[in-house]
Amino acid sequence: MASVAPEVEKKEEEEQVVNPWEVSAGKGGIDYDKLVDQFGCQRLDAPLIDRIARLTGRPPHRFLRRGLFFAHRDLNEILDIYEKGDKFYLYTGRGPSSEALHLGHLVPFMFTKYLQDAFKVPLVIQLTDDEKFLWKNLTVEESKRLARENAKDIIACGFDVERTFIFSDFNFVGGAFYENMVKVARCVTYNKVVGIFGFTPEDHIGKISFPPVQAVPSFPSSFPKHFSGNDQLRCLIPCAIDQDPYFRMTRDVAPRIGYQKPALIESRFFPALQGENTKMSASDPNSAIYVTDSTKDIKTKVCTQHCFLSQKNYFQTVTCFQLILVCVRASTTMMHNSGSSNVREHARACPLLVPICSCTQPCPSFSP
Repeated sequence: MASVAPEVEKKEEEEQVVNPWEVSAGKGGIDYDKLVDQFGCQRLDAPLIDRIARLTGRPPHRFLRRGLFFAHRDLNEILDIYEKGDKFYLYTGRGPSSEALHLGHLVPFMFTKYLQDAFKVPLVIQLTDDEKFLWKNLTVEESKRLARENAKDIIACGFDVERTFIFSDFNFVGGAFYENMVKVARCVTYNKVVGIFGFTPEDHIGKISFPPVQAVPSFPSSFPKHFSGNDQLRCLIPCAIDQDPYFRMTRDVAPRIGYQKPALIESRFFPALQGENTKMSASDPNSAIYVTDSTKDIKTKVCTQHCFLSQKNYFQTVTCFQLILVCVRASTTMMHNSGSSNVREHARACPLLVPICSCTQPCPSFSP
């Protein structure tokens, strides 16, 4: 019996897979302590959360208080910079593979809005429509269309128009951005990228060449119209922990090409409706509640996955999801102050959408 136990333990360990394209675990759910050790990041502890509250003069976001954001890289250094009176900028993103965002997608954007409001800093949001073309069975045109649709939901979170730049890779990559991409690419060997991301000989070269695209928004020189003369401005990236491999690579390369390492603050996953052994995913519409779902859609999904719930708990669960969506839709109303709760209707007219329409349009500029 003693010889069987290690084999069972090894099998359980092998069941957990967390990378930018796949998240799955055994019956016990994701082992986040194991991820922290495996990825080499740090736990977000109470003193650090208290320091954020002290520096911003506002209560910590509920995602901090409840441990949804639980790990970081160099967040203390970002707070040191801010305490000295200097600024930083935020960078987050979305890979558009569905018509709308679901609740799991909203987590980093809701938290990023809190950070932007609390620290009064610029924000860049990358829509990786090229990534989804490379990984999904989508045409270039469909990938670009989904990027625009997703941008409407992102805008509805209520970001500061004067401090926010949203761009899609297909429409923006070039110039200084592309120069940084090739600088990163030359520093990362094939063996290194395979070790970080697990690429196989069957993967096409488009996948292998993509990581620098997601890396370089971490460097302010990628946005010369926005951060001119601020090439050493620090960057803080709010994201889910499955994106950590991209930025481990980025942090390794940054000093070698003369840039600062980006800092990260990382979240747990929003569990799928099927259970905590995976996350809500656009690849499985029945695993997620979308911002465009109707009351009937929500009830059907909850009932399908949790028909064992008591009637009371069932209606509590449905009501909870409905209230979350009401809050998301209401944020657009507050942002545009026009009285309608239609997310898409408001977002179409928002100036934040201009940069993803055409790369020839003038880019909004802001000082950090």
